[in-house]
Amino acid sequence: MATFKCLLIFGIVFILNIGLQAQQTTKTKSDKQFEKAVQFYDRRDYANTLRLLDGLLEDEPAYAKAWLLKADMYYDLKDLSKAMDCYKSAIQIDPKVYPPAYYIMANLYFEMEKYTDAKANYLVYLSFNPKIQAELRRIQENLVLCDFRAEMMKNPVPFKPVNIGSNINTSGSEYINAISLDESQLYFTRKGTDPRSDESFFRSTSARSTSGQLNWSPAIEIGAPINTPGNEGALCVSPDGMTIIITCCSRRDSYGSCDLYSANKVGKTWSEPVNLGPEINSTAWESQPCLGADGRTLYFVSAVSGGFGGSDIYKSTLQDNGYWDVPVNMGDSINTSSDEMSPFIHPDGHTLYFSSRGHKGMGGADLFVSRLGKNDRWLKPENLGYPVNTNRDEINLIINAKGTEAFISAERENVVGNMDIYRFELPVQSRPTPVSYVKGNVFDKNTLIPLSANFELIDMQSSKVVINSTSDQVTGEFVMTLPVDKDYALNVSCKGYLFYSMNFKLSSESDSINAVKLNIPMQAVAVGEKVVLRNIFFETDKYELLPDSKAELGKLISFLLKNNNLRIEIGGHTDTEGSETHNLTLSQNRAKAVYDYLVSKGITAEKLSYKGYGETMPISGNDTPEARASNRRTEFKVISK
Repeated sequence: MATFKCLLIFGIVFILNIGLQAQQTTKTKSDKQFEKAVQFYDRRDYANTLRLLDGLLEDEPAYAKAWLLKADMYYDLKDLSKAMDCYKSAIQIDPKVYPPAYYIMANLYFEMEKYTDAKANYLVYLSFNPKIQAELRRIQENLVLCDFRAEMMKNPVPFKPVNIGSNINTSGSEYINAISLDESQLYFTRKGTDPRSDESFFRSTSARSTSGQLNWSPAIEIGAPINTPGNEGALCVSPDGMTIIITCCSRRDSYGSCDLYSANKVGKTWSEPVNLGPEINSTAWESQPCLGADGRTLYFVSAVSGGFGGSDIYKSTLQDNGYWDVPVNMGDSINTSSDEMSPFIHPDGHTLYFSSRGHKGMGGADLFVSRLGKNDRWLKPENLGYPVNTNRDEINLIINAKGTEAFISAERENVVGNMDIYRFELPVQSRPTPVSYVKGNVFDKNTLIPLSANFELIDMQSSKVVINSTSDQVTGEFVMTLPVDKDYALNVSCKGYLFYSMNFKLSSESDSINAVKLNIPMQAVAVGEKVVLRNIFFETDKYELLPDSKAELGKLISFLLKNNNLRIEIGGHTDTEGSETHNLTLSQNRAKAVYDYLVSKGITAEKLSYKGYGETMPISGNDTPEARASNRRTEFKVISK
């Protein structure tokens, strides 16, 4: 909230000036009574100040100095409405005698969010040609904000915040940090009512009612080693749930006041947090982390020198060697000369939400959204609108994977404590691209023992790995983002096992509503075992490899290089459409196309063979399009090891 108390000194200045003039002339009874009122006011004895002023004004209603002092007193008492009435009374006596009162009233109207009235009073004051440059600059800035805020309030966005309840919110303060892709886990920071209390991390699980409402369980502390007797605040959890990054202050191994640390999930526990190192942390303050959907891109806030001013938002990428690269400032489209805070990158990878005191807003810190444009440049941020943003501070915001619902930390009318967590339906114009997710378990096909496997989600058009994740080494559980705007190949690998692949074609918003659930049985490398290459593609009735096949072929090459003792057979298969002879020839040519590609990429021909099986080895019926599609496949079989 903007504070203008320092500007009210104009009222006192007028009082003192007029008082000095009064000393040069004969003092009246009202003058003496006013001087006593000033003395009581200086001692902050408001009761006696008011008593004397009311008595004075009853006898002499046109005594302007008394109205000005009374206005200042009411401002001290935070009764802005009465302060405004008193300034109006002073002006009505003689508008030309007290022009700075218009400035004072404009600032009061501004603070009261009455922007049309504020603008009118600023303009009247400017008509008196004030000379103070700093004051003029402030007026020009506030005139722009008056127009902006009046327009925002005239066109409010839909906003119905719902307190998520006493299982989460307490008499202290709760700050939202993260929500899992499936919305089953909520993470937040809690600070007690005692000013000396430390911040700690908490977690709650959800159950969805028949009406679709999320009901949160009583929150529990995340516990050691994440929480300590020291001060922790602001965390993020990677979309796959396997990595947590936290802010810790004043630790022995810290580089500055507060640093970022990471820990990995092992079953139901977390490893000991490790400082992210000097690539991320500096002698300044680092905090408020957020990991992208790929689990390798980190957004965070730093007060390190060399930025645009205050705290800025930075981005860093985890390299293959396990170290973070040098953070990159997000640039002047995001950062300003004031403070930018609390970045939240949606799992869609190109919608960034953050809080800022520098961009044009409703007062204090406002929430904004920016979208990634061409050439990987972030577009001009858009204010989330009124009444999502108010003249108070709005700082913490996260969005669910579907992009439909937001969680915010705020002080609202039905607050349980100081700062509570609320949920609300995100206005359509502020929504990201919805994403889905895939979750399930990885296990040994024969023993059913859970496995820790590597997951890669690959853009089939560019062959670029967009998400890299792992399953839990204790439970075999995994969850991974599925963007909806492209076609993707999923590759699952585990040392000593044949790899597993499939593809996702999520191109509509309706696809994103339903999560994909998979149980992935991994087959140990053994002679005779087969793998269906689900991401090898040919045009209908042709055998030229399509470009979308390159990602899968690349994974097969990598597998063969890591297991260079293997000898495999590439097998081609068709459905029953067409003649047996034609299908046999087609399958033979397709198998040879894969063989030739592998050889062209350096795989020794002696380790490869190929064979077409036509329609003779179906894995499904041929009575539906889906069944026929599964029979049209390329696979490889282990011949020897």
